[in-house]
Amino acid sequence: MRILLVEDDEDVARAVEGALVSEGHAVTRAADGRFALTAARTEPWDAILLDLGLPGVDGMRVLRTLRSEFVSTPVLILTARDALESRLSGLDAGADDYLVKPFHTSELLARLRAVMRRHGGGQSHPTNGVVTLMPEEQEAQLADGSRVRLSKRESALLEALLAKPGTIVSRRQLEARIYEDEVPESNALEYIIHALRKKLGPEVVENVRGLGWRVARGPEAGGSGGSGGAG
Repeated sequence: MRILLVEDDEDVARAVEGALVSEGHAVTRAADGRFALTAARTEPWDAILLDLGLPGVDGMRVLRTLRSEFVSTPVLILTARDALESRLSGLDAGADDYLVKPFHTSELLARLRAVMRRHGGGQSHPTNGVVTLMPEEQEAQLADGSRVRLSKRESALLEALLAKPGTIVSRRQLEARIYEDEVPESNALEYIIHALRKKLGPEVVENVRGLGWRVARGPEAGGSGGSGGAG
């Protein structure tokens, strides 16, 4: 699996990375919250291991930002904050598990395996039963089995919509997910949606006037393909 390890303590990061690599995982490290946000938004990850006490942007803000932008990659918090209130805040913010330091790497690996089992075994293929996204391949699969190649921004937009089928996603949320710190042109989002509809069919993405866009809840809405990545 491809794992983003967000940890500013060099000793902890080195130990965790070593344990993950020994299990065959590919690990990319980030030591501050801003870099973590950029990496989580722009690359397909199977899981994110997230410290809370980060420089720049703290881990809780990173987590809340990602979930508000419909980044659904599984997140396992690694932190020294052991108070019950901190644990509840992390889980309520969208973390899939919460592990308090110091911990044994064997427990970390076991918890990571459990999280990935709950998410379909590894790579997440968001779907609403009508269209399925393969983020790592930048392709969408239609109900008839045909596949369509997507641009990076088309893929990011479809991933944000498929994170919660049937839920309206606002312009602000979509632009934050697609453009990050860039300032898009006034009609840039509509252009991407038009291109996506042309490839997938006009009924796939619905415009809810004045509110935003959504994809319909299909027969398998919200599911993740077991064969197949964000959080």
